[in-house]
Amino acid sequence: MWIPETARQGWLIITRDGHIQDHKAEIDAVRDSNARMIALAGKEAKNTWLQLEIVMNQWRAIERRLEQPGPFIYTATRTTLQPVDLK
Repeated sequence: MWIPETARQGWLIITRDGHIQDHKAEIDAVRDSNARMIALAGKEAKNTWLQLEIVMNQWRAIERRLEQPGPFIYTATRTTLQPVDLK
């Protein structure tokens, strides 16, 4: 699976999976590999331009998460960055 390898590299994952909280296998992979993930969420993330807008609006908040150890998942919209329960 790609999530453990990404975590091993020390990279922050940015995904378009706005329903990550419903995908147990991915949550387990993030938790088990201490990965760090930002999931672009909501109808705001439906195309490349809108995804870029989310990333740019949340840039400083995302950068602060780089200082945090994994595992974590946050969902990002233009106005919020919310943690996902990894249990």
